[in-house]
Amino acid sequence: MTTMTDASVREFKMPDVGEGLTEAEILKWYVQPGDTVTDGQVVCEVETAKAAVELPIPYDGVVRELRFPEGTTVDVGTAIITVAVAGAAAPEAPEAPAEQPRSEPAPAAEEPKPEGRQPVLVGYGVATTSTKRRPRKGPQAGVPGPAQAIQAELNGHGGTLADKARPLAKPPVRKLAKDLGVDLASVTPSGPDGIITREDVHAAAAPSAAAPVAEAPAAAPAAAPAAPAPVASYDTARETRVPVKGVRKATAQAMVGSAFTAPHVTEFVTVDVTRTMRLVDELKQDKDMQGLRVNPLLLIAKALLVAIKRNPEINASWDEANQEIVLKHYVNLGIAAATPRGLIVPNIKDAHDKTLPQLAEALGELVTTAREGKTSPAAMQGGTVTITNVGVFGVDTGTPLLNPGESAILAVGAIKLQPWVHKGKVKPRQVTTLALSFDHRLVDGELGSKVLADVAAILEQPKRLITWG
Repeated sequence: MTTMTDASVREFKMPDVGEGLTEAEILKWYVQPGDTVTDGQVVCEVETAKAAVELPIPYDGVVRELRFPEGTTVDVGTAIITVAVAGAAAPEAPEAPAEQPRSEPAPAAEEPKPEGRQPVLVGYGVATTSTKRRPRKGPQAGVPGPAQAIQAELNGHGGTLADKARPLAKPPVRKLAKDLGVDLASVTPSGPDGIITREDVHAAAAPSAAAPVAEAPAAAPAAAPAAPAPVASYDTARETRVPVKGVRKATAQAMVGSAFTAPHVTEFVTVDVTRTMRLVDELKQDKDMQGLRVNPLLLIAKALLVAIKRNPEINASWDEANQEIVLKHYVNLGIAAATPRGLIVPNIKDAHDKTLPQLAEALGELVTTAREGKTSPAAMQGGTVTITNVGVFGVDTGTPLLNPGESAILAVGAIKLQPWVHKGKVKPRQVTTLALSFDHRLVDGELGSKVLADVAAILEQPKRLITWG
């Protein structure tokens, strides 16, 4: 066996990719022992309680060991892969004989990296400018090599000097930039601490890159990529037992916590939305909405935002520790979406500030990202109010449970042609039922009723979007 010093082998530990999450499941390994890896190369995909994320390695070298098989749930901070760094003695391949030369450098360490490779995790990865490496020199005595410097900086949460010069962006944003052909170095960041957001990338891309709005945000599409098959611990012709983990486990825990923490009240209203459906048809022909798919959900979302503006106390949360009601002066509008990995609720940041075309674009992007299984943990945090569209399944209504930390959730039922009394006569009209659940600790019956009545009134007479908005 090749003897290797501690300095020549690096352990890559499971990072916290979800802002406070404690564990992640290894979905797939992209490398095997003996493979050469380069700085920024994706080595595995993991699933947290919020999303699936690809992990890049932060140094060059040769894979020595995969510590855990696929399907294993690993605590954050646990080493998952060891790598013999470039410039050190290369480890033997599993089938290599004992007499193989022991002092050769890791293969392909001097090869240039692929053009345009974008890092997938903030603080890791290659620079976005030149991607060619000069030949490495052996480490000098007392001077740490590149891999040691990277690891030391990452352990200190400081990043390297090269990292600090790179634009900051989260993994889904980097992928979006790569897909749209946008150089992150040329994008002006608008997020906190200079972080580039999805909106920044779209602003830098061509207008045609905008994502369309899907008709049914709560439905899982047939063309979505298949989720990894769950491992059944017991499977016969009569039963199958599936371990509860990842997104489904987090959802179950959140719903139990919500149901037994917040006292839920649900109110219902059935409303004639014929005029709203006509407006949807008209907007589809409007030049300002070209390239965007307009659907009833868009106008329902806008109606809810107007109702919140008229009744701002509904947009709040309950602070149990301090015994305070926290009123929010912004609306991060959540949209419940069914995905192959389970139900998730990403939200549109600052939805209250968006015009109708901007809201349509944001909805389309949110739905597309969710269906591709690429929703980031950050996109599912900070929501204030949620919409769930059960009507896409043909369901008339329901009693939705609150998303934890939020005060209200609006369920939209199926829109159906029904007999309705209109101007004193029974006529066929487009009708739906809305259900609003709210936290009765901070929302009383009067406030909840006003919000639901306002949404219904807007959908019945959509011109109120102008007069009230």
